[in-house]
Amino acid sequence: MSARRRPPRRGVSPLTLRILAVNVLALALLVVGLLYLGRYQDRLIQAEMEALATEARIFASALGEGAVNRILVPPADSEDGGRERFELAPELARQMVRRLAEATATRTRLFDIDGAMLSDSRVLTGSQGRIEIRELPPPPAGDAVSRAINTLYNRLIDVVPSREGLPPYREEDGQPNGDVEHALAGETGATVWRMESASDEPELLLTVAVPVQRYREVLGAVLLTRGGGEIDRAIRSVRFDILRVFAVALLVTVALSFYLAGTIARPIRRLAQAADRLRTGHGRHTEIPDLTHRGDEIGELSGVLRDMTAALWARMDAIERFAADVAHEIKNPLTSLRSAVETVARIEDPGRRARLMAIIADDVQRLDRLISDISNASRLDAELSRAELEPVDIGAMLAMLADMHRAAGETGEDGDDDGEAPRVLVDVPADERLVVPGLEGRLTQVFQNLIANALSFSPPGGTVRVAARRAGSMVRITVSDDGPGIPEGKEQAIFERFYTERPAGEKFGTHSGLGLSISQQIVHAHDGMVDVQNRLSADGRIDGADFSVTLPLLR
Repeated sequence: MSARRRPPRRGVSPLTLRILAVNVLALALLVVGLLYLGRYQDRLIQAEMEALATEARIFASALGEGAVNRILVPPADSEDGGRERFELAPELARQMVRRLAEATATRTRLFDIDGAMLSDSRVLTGSQGRIEIRELPPPPAGDAVSRAINTLYNRLIDVVPSREGLPPYREEDGQPNGDVEHALAGETGATVWRMESASDEPELLLTVAVPVQRYREVLGAVLLTRGGGEIDRAIRSVRFDILRVFAVALLVTVALSFYLAGTIARPIRRLAQAADRLRTGHGRHTEIPDLTHRGDEIGELSGVLRDMTAALWARMDAIERFAADVAHEIKNPLTSLRSAVETVARIEDPGRRARLMAIIADDVQRLDRLISDISNASRLDAELSRAELEPVDIGAMLAMLADMHRAAGETGEDGDDDGEAPRVLVDVPADERLVVPGLEGRLTQVFQNLIANALSFSPPGGTVRVAARRAGSMVRITVSDDGPGIPEGKEQAIFERFYTERPAGEKFGTHSGLGLSISQQIVHAHDGMVDVQNRLSADGRIDGADFSVTLPLLR
């Protein structure tokens, strides 16, 4: 399999860019929502329209009181015997409109009852003719960049909030619009218009028309028109304030995003680079950075990677030791076998030849047993890592092992020819079930090894006691024998591979020395522990050995 290509070094981590994008996007969405200002604009327009309507009513009241002519209708022209009526005085009305409009920035127009325009505050009349006043657009200010920003802003305000729904304003000289028609009918007319200016920038235009009345008789209409520049400037001011806050918040967000990414992406990159050097390097000089002091998930990841690396090195060391031990253990019977084979070819005595052939047969059996145990031990790790744990009743399992030993003793299969075979007694509380999560076959193998080991060291007629007790959230199983005990200082050595310490008189080579090592490996795979200690009498004499296995109970 080809080696994986090493990832290229990047200036900015993709994770950093993602963190930055998420944070800036959230802030941008918030700012766009704030910049909409639709309801704020509506409130400004409403306030401006109310002020304009109030001003129009004041103008209409003044004109209705001071710019009218009183006309007496002759009895012959009147069905009710003669009466008086009123009409606007054009010249007086023009003077009053000009005086009233001077104090405001509002264009004021006056229409008579027939809809004809009598006066316009932007048109001055005199003996030399008439002068029309028009507002010129302001000269462009600022540099090209500022003008481009203003142009972009003016186009945006036509969209956010949209002004497409407003009616376009078209002025026809001297002709009344819809608001004036409402006013001549005795009602107040008000409209918000969209007006295209000379600079192609959309503007708001507000118009209010109210009737000019005298004793509730409609004499004409006064139309006030005001641009929405103040509204646009107020909205622009608020938006630029929001944008200033956004700029500061953006800088803080970007700085915090890079800081956050640095505390996440940079340590992860360090861990990845260290893992890659560990994969491609030689020797053990490369270490995973220790970030456990952070106290967060990356610190946990660092600790787990360091533990995993240590476990891998420990496994490699164990494999090397195992290979060396296997080579050593296999070399001994092979050496004996080769010596016997070389010697038997030169021996002519039938008796000595038969003894050498028996040695050869024993060495072959010893090799076969050794290779079988080594094969089982090498497959154990893979089996324990793949198998699913299931509930195992410790009491039922120990009772089954005791029954098996009892049945073997009754049929004479225990192999004890020197006297009465040792007994196996099981002591498990009957009022509680001791259930652990595990592999029943492998746990059975553990206690078979421990019971068989205890039986081999017990004297004829002795007793092997197997007891199980709850210890908090654990169960402790003890296998006790009446044998000579464990040699001093060998309590840990007996669990090493190929270590053998057999009873006196037992035939050499009948055990491979892997039983206790395999048992310890199985117990550790079940998150348990196994230990051994000698049992002493009151006078300090060794009465036997106690093997203890502790396993977690099923929750």
